[in-house]
Amino acid sequence: MQQIENKEVPPLKAEARSLNFFYSEVQALKNINMPIYDKKVTALIGPSGCGKSTFLRSFNRMHDLYPGNRYEGEIRFFPDNTNLLSPEVDPIEVRMRVGMVFQKPNPFPKTIFENVAYGLRVRGEKNRRVLDDKVEHALKGAAIWNEVKDRLQDLAPNLSGGQQQRLCIARALATDPELLLFDEPTSALDPIATGAIEELVHELKQRVTILIVTHNMQQAARVSDYTAYMYLGEMIEFGKTDDIFIKPQDKRTEDYITGRLS
Repeated sequence: MQQIENKEVPPLKAEARSLNFFYSEVQALKNINMPIYDKKVTALIGPSGCGKSTFLRSFNRMHDLYPGNRYEGEIRFFPDNTNLLSPEVDPIEVRMRVGMVFQKPNPFPKTIFENVAYGLRVRGEKNRRVLDDKVEHALKGAAIWNEVKDRLQDLAPNLSGGQQQRLCIARALATDPELLLFDEPTSALDPIATGAIEELVHELKQRVTILIVTHNMQQAARVSDYTAYMYLGEMIEFGKTDDIFIKPQDKRTEDYITGRLS
């Protein structure tokens, strides 16, 4: 795999090391090695079925929810150097540290307030003042507080699509995650809502590390600091976004970016 060459690299937040993943006997990820830099946005690009979402979901142990799935290798999480894939590590605690926002907004059939407070309640938080403060802080962090502050007891599914997605981002932010995963977060949204989410991503990286899967290469170029190109379960090339899009080192990357490989 072609990889970044730069002496002045940011500190690591996470790193995949010799990562393989299997859906039963089908190998979906093949020897993935990739850094995730702290307080940066890293985009995963590549054709459908290349393993982007599989890789993304390894970071919060989503695959544990289904029988027959298995990992080999490590995902190291810093600064404590924890292997997120270790059997000794509780997947619930991993999901508190690694939040996720899905392709389609998925608010719970609860109030706006209870959607955001959900993870805090799972963690055992019962103090109403703490819940109020955390919910407000998360909604402000997701740039939706001013739109919902007077309707926190309204049902979340009644919000617009763009508002629902920002609510889901607030729900992910409420537990103070260190890494935020986005899986095609704007594919179901209109251009205006998409622009709002992209602007939010720029703001969020001041406080949290972001890993985003996108089919939209223009979006990857706009929002990310680093980009990884994946193909057939392999990591083909990783580097600074400008370098990947302007002067890719691997012909397969160039073919994909120029549209010769879809």
